[in-house]
Amino acid sequence: MSEEKKALSFYDRPGVEKEIIPIGGGVPIGIESIFSAELGIGGAYGSWGKSYNNSSMPSFLEDRLGVPLGPDDVLNLSELGFDYRQHIQDMEPEEHLKLELEVGVRLLNKALKVCGWNASEVEGVLIGMSGPVSDDYVVQISRLAGIPEHALKVSVHKACDGSMAALHLTLNPSLSKPGQLNIAEHLKGKKVLVGGIEGLSRFTSGVSDKNALQLFGNGMGVIGVVPGETIKLLVGKSFENYDEDGLLAVRMHYPYSKPDASEHSMVDVIRENDDHIRIAGLMHEPENGESIEMAGLMGMVKLFVRTGVQVVTDVYTEYQALMEKLGKSGQAIKIGIVHHANFKINTLKAKHLSKVGIEFPMPWLLNDFGNVSAASNIIAFLRQLPNIHLGGHIMFDGFGAGTYYDVMAVSMGRN
Repeated sequence: MSEEKKALSFYDRPGVEKEIIPIGGGVPIGIESIFSAELGIGGAYGSWGKSYNNSSMPSFLEDRLGVPLGPDDVLNLSELGFDYRQHIQDMEPEEHLKLELEVGVRLLNKALKVCGWNASEVEGVLIGMSGPVSDDYVVQISRLAGIPEHALKVSVHKACDGSMAALHLTLNPSLSKPGQLNIAEHLKGKKVLVGGIEGLSRFTSGVSDKNALQLFGNGMGVIGVVPGETIKLLVGKSFENYDEDGLLAVRMHYPYSKPDASEHSMVDVIRENDDHIRIAGLMHEPENGESIEMAGLMGMVKLFVRTGVQVVTDVYTEYQALMEKLGKSGQAIKIGIVHHANFKINTLKAKHLSKVGIEFPMPWLLNDFGNVSAASNIIAFLRQLPNIHLGGHIMFDGFGAGTYYDVMAVSMGRN
């Protein structure tokens, strides 16, 4: 069976609304929306750019790199869980900004529509982005979508962990530091948009790392939640572990005021103004000045699996203790919404968790996107949303370069 027959491009999925954005000669965009009336939660997700399958990716890479690929340069991408990625053509900086503003406002508008919300009702917009196209991107797309100026905008730059860090900040009041706005307390009971928007085709356009160019692609996802009502935090942990060896080095395309990690945290919390906060994570940056440099696939396993298993284990253990305290020891995690770095990382993580008695489904749902960084957990959640029921307990597992981890057990829906 050919790859084209066994796997669909995202744009060919039923329910995806498609159009062409008239920038740079025309850029295709597709958005799918999902809503659960049972839970009172919905959102939208999608991608933009031309869709490349694994057969057509090598020629795209050769055009972008300007050199031919050798047989050893081409990854077995299906084995890693990726069949398609979306990429854009080369553009000028002002075109990139204009394009991603169009992308972002379409996504927010679609999420508002599926949730049945007026833009004027939204009190918070929290977006994770690895390499933002502008410092005030979240402010700009919120304004274009008609969201009030007074609504809290939070830009979260913690690589692939960005959207889960944003959700964690929305739900967990214990994450606030003295002297900072307590985001969870501020947004409790209010209508909030949370997600990730990743223009990774732009971000990787100038890199020479062949693995990164094959793995990453454009993706976006936003959900509408009412913290403490439609999603309730049970337990959660945010953890930092600096990548001293630079196994996944990422250039910080965002303001970061500290040259090194402080003794307390690698995360900068910057209050840009009354209504915009920037959460900026320290990265080990590539020495060659490019946007991203990977140590190889085994390096990614070393970087994420051991610590990731420990953080999930800590949260799961705390979850079990809470259920025992509440007299609900029979309640179990129904599903794990795990960042899809690649299939091998996630299956190895599941294997190690199983060895310590932790087992719950971690479905693979993103073969038509590739690694879309901070967007992946939100896309996975929306695709699984029809199978999640009122009062169900699920686990969000975010992790990203830096390294950063945000893991949460939550209860779903108004009950």
